[in-house]
Amino acid sequence: MVRYVFIPLVLLLVSCETKTEDQVASYQTFYETSNGMETATYEETIAFYIRLARDFPEINIHTIGKTDSGYPLHMVTFNPDGDFNFENVRKEKSIILINNGIHPGESDGIDATMLLYRDLATEKLQPPEKTILVTIPIYNIGGALNRNSNTRANQNGPLEYGFRGNAQNYDLNRDFIKMDTKNAKSFAEIFHLVKPDVFIDNHVSNGADYQYTLTHLFTQHNKLGGKLGEFLHKEFMPDLENALAEKDWDITPYVNVFNVPPELGFSQFMDHPRYSTGYTALWNTLGLMVETHMLKPYKQRVEGTYALMESLIDVVEKEHDTIKSLRRKTIEANPNRSEYYFNWTVDTTQTTILNFKGFEADRLQSEVTGLPRLKYDRDRPFTKETVYRNYFYPADTITVPAAYILKQGWQKVIERLDTNKINYFKLEKDTTLTIEAYKIADFETRDMPYEGHYLHYNTQVKKYSKKVRFRAGDIVLPTAQRGIRYILETLEPQGVDSFFNWNFFDTVLQQKEGFSPYVFEDVALEMLEKDSVLRQNFLFKKEFEQDFAENWYAQLDWIFHQSKYLEDAYMNYPVYRIAKNSEAANILTKP
Repeated sequence: MVRYVFIPLVLLLVSCETKTEDQVASYQTFYETSNGMETATYEETIAFYIRLARDFPEINIHTIGKTDSGYPLHMVTFNPDGDFNFENVRKEKSIILINNGIHPGESDGIDATMLLYRDLATEKLQPPEKTILVTIPIYNIGGALNRNSNTRANQNGPLEYGFRGNAQNYDLNRDFIKMDTKNAKSFAEIFHLVKPDVFIDNHVSNGADYQYTLTHLFTQHNKLGGKLGEFLHKEFMPDLENALAEKDWDITPYVNVFNVPPELGFSQFMDHPRYSTGYTALWNTLGLMVETHMLKPYKQRVEGTYALMESLIDVVEKEHDTIKSLRRKTIEANPNRSEYYFNWTVDTTQTTILNFKGFEADRLQSEVTGLPRLKYDRDRPFTKETVYRNYFYPADTITVPAAYILKQGWQKVIERLDTNKINYFKLEKDTTLTIEAYKIADFETRDMPYEGHYLHYNTQVKKYSKKVRFRAGDIVLPTAQRGIRYILETLEPQGVDSFFNWNFFDTVLQQKEGFSPYVFEDVALEMLEKDSVLRQNFLFKKEFEQDFAENWYAQLDWIFHQSKYLEDAYMNYPVYRIAKNSEAANILTKP
């Protein structure tokens, strides 16, 4: 005899809820046990994810890559299907990559992501069907181990936190292109393994005071460009803002001002390729930084970061087909582009009006300096229409070559190309080609060191054609490949984060051979006698430049620089362009 037992539906629901609550309680984070006052240490964070991965088949954790701290990076994946082969899952699912602790003093994302993974695994949150999550729990491990309570002077909690600089004191959010650190190389390894559709980097802001806990910093939409940039600006960003509004979380663009009231107007932050979202955008990944407000209580900031990531998952679920389609079309179209744009500048003809929620600010006399100071009054909140300058245009445009040629001696550059999966081939024999070359016409250099470099800027070049003999083993980089934007941003010297501007080619800026004046006097005289144009230019320069006329060495040096004796390497950029449809471009099609 078969007996049927009828269990009331309400009992089933209560049982499921109780089971979930019990699971959540048994996987409490250090942040929760401290009542939202403290953040987990590096060791506690990794131990938490190891435990989740051991108990839930939906979560996988493994080490990948080295860091300057001596500890490896970890990568934690959440996929309800339990498939962690990225080649498989990206065919059908969207992938979100979450980076935490790039500045470990800004620990909000570290704790919020632990809660998010726990709640998805225990089904306190409904797991997404079309989206998987990948997180780097703490990217700057060296900074996280340098734990203190003092180095975030303006921040309201937690009680202890890590330090901004890594084990070599680099700011890792300036290192994605130059890759001075092992961390950056390992991030590239993770990024090119995962190939995320969406990237999020969790931060805490500094600067002005205002009512918002949450601000966002999306990659600049004009720079991202095309249909993908338009989608980011007109649909993806508004969708996220609206999803948060439904949860009663106000959010505004990152307030990019210091010592100026934001209601006077502010501009969007330009995320150059040195920054995480600027780097990931080179592979057409939709990127944003979360910037919680430093003056809000720590618990409130973590809850806001959690709500934003939860909302982001919902938006990616909803827009899954659009995101996959737009990224695929952009990736397919990019290798065929004929022009590329540099040196993005604020477009003052287009602006957005924000209903900005701030606090009235006064200019008072400082009791410290005796000079005017800015002070916000939280008892005087307001909502004001505020001009937000979030449109940019490129100051410089270049034609995209068919390929670049880099001589084999520039190993630091080649190593970075390899790490970023850039395709190239080596010349099999010595070859002479007519190519496009650049001469460095002008540049400026920072007076103070910046992230281990004396960064160049305002670089200007003169392009000319010349015959160059290349050796077997020199490398040819076709631009028609997935990494085209990375190639252009790093190898075109006028790019703000080019390898030239980051000092990788500084040896060509120093003249290695010179002249002995007592010998060169006779050579210079012979040159002036034989070349009337040279002589006229020389006399003109003497007549109109008094300092030059009174400096005998400067005059000889000027003549030397016009002579055949000046070394070819001096001020000539050692990366060469093969123009599309040129005779030299035939090397790209030869078997």
